[in-house]
Amino acid sequence: MATNARKALLDGYKVIDFTQYVAGPTVTKLMAELGAEIIKVELAPEGDLSRKFPYIRDQRSAYFVQQNRGKMSLCIDIKTAAGKAIVSDLIPKVDVLVQNYAPGVIGRMGFDYESVSKLNPKIIMCSVSTFGQTGPLSPEPGYDFIGQSYAGVTSLSGEDGGPYYPPALALGDVSTGVHAYAAVATALLHRERTGEGQHLDISLLDSYFHYHDMAVSMVSASHGEARVRRVGNQIGTLSPAGIFTTKTGSLWIFAFQDNHWAKLCEVMGRAELARAKDCIDLPARVANRKKVNEAINSWLATLPGTDAAVTILREARIPHAPVLTVEEAMQHPHLVERGTVRTVHDRILGDFQIPGVPLRFSGFPDPLELQAPFLGEHNRKILTNYLGFSNDRIAQLEKDGVLQSAQH
Repeated sequence: MATNARKALLDGYKVIDFTQYVAGPTVTKLMAELGAEIIKVELAPEGDLSRKFPYIRDQRSAYFVQQNRGKMSLCIDIKTAAGKAIVSDLIPKVDVLVQNYAPGVIGRMGFDYESVSKLNPKIIMCSVSTFGQTGPLSPEPGYDFIGQSYAGVTSLSGEDGGPYYPPALALGDVSTGVHAYAAVATALLHRERTGEGQHLDISLLDSYFHYHDMAVSMVSASHGEARVRRVGNQIGTLSPAGIFTTKTGSLWIFAFQDNHWAKLCEVMGRAELARAKDCIDLPARVANRKKVNEAINSWLATLPGTDAAVTILREARIPHAPVLTVEEAMQHPHLVERGTVRTVHDRILGDFQIPGVPLRFSGFPDPLELQAPFLGEHNRKILTNYLGFSNDRIAQLEKDGVLQSAQH
């Protein structure tokens, strides 16, 4: 019976994926969620090293599942002539190659852009790394927090004069993956118009530095007169804007706009503060942050707790947010209703929650139901469908150790 179901947004696009950990897999994870066909090349014998990242049950990693749903696994010994030949034969069959090895590694395998573009002139090759493919730091190994430190981001955390407290989640890795996904999508659009392939050089350091909203331009435009200072849980250039403590927890309050500040003063019973010379506008409030914050802290101390403050601030339309734990965020009705936190099913782990896909399309509102692959699960399918290998040939490759697999 014919089906009228619409194809996914990226249906028909094929990707060969040499990625592991976070930044690289984020690129292909987003593409898989939108319907692209992903061949995840895992290097024998262990495959993607994140298969061993916690939480693990029955040798199955929830971390790996979250990063690799919807991908096909080809576990191959690429150091063998047969393994290298298989990859070479696959490259003309795909639209995109994504890799996040340290610069030079993919070239030593024989699959730098110059080589793969000869095999497939229309291919989009996306290289994701900590420091980029060029520049003095490019050969250095790195992770999220290393790029963050070089970008001047770590230096902004914590109290002035105290220790640094960088955020304990992969902001740089994930955002680099998203930047890379945007570059891939744009390059594919360009190719649709011109037929041209190209190489994309996406770095974690570039992505992190891109997050500076005020600091860089402020320092530069002032010729160094303006300095960026750490102010702990406050936003240095705005006031009031920061985290405040209640009797039961903490919450962000953003009332730096004059109208929000006037409304906050009203609900605090301190309407005169909005007209006071030392609090009347943003520069004055930044200069007199201590006075502003003391007024807010005194008001919060009169309330039963965070919930009471949230109710008042919400009614007054003053931007705010309670500081939720991860567990509380996972249970919040807004996040659940929008699929921001999503329940998925894995063949070993069963049902569990992961972050949902943040890309929303009116024409394709429903997320795809996807599975993360076992190691080398799709060896036979890939070699049969893409390259027309016979069962006997595949069996010989398995016997020779070129192809490997495992049920986890």
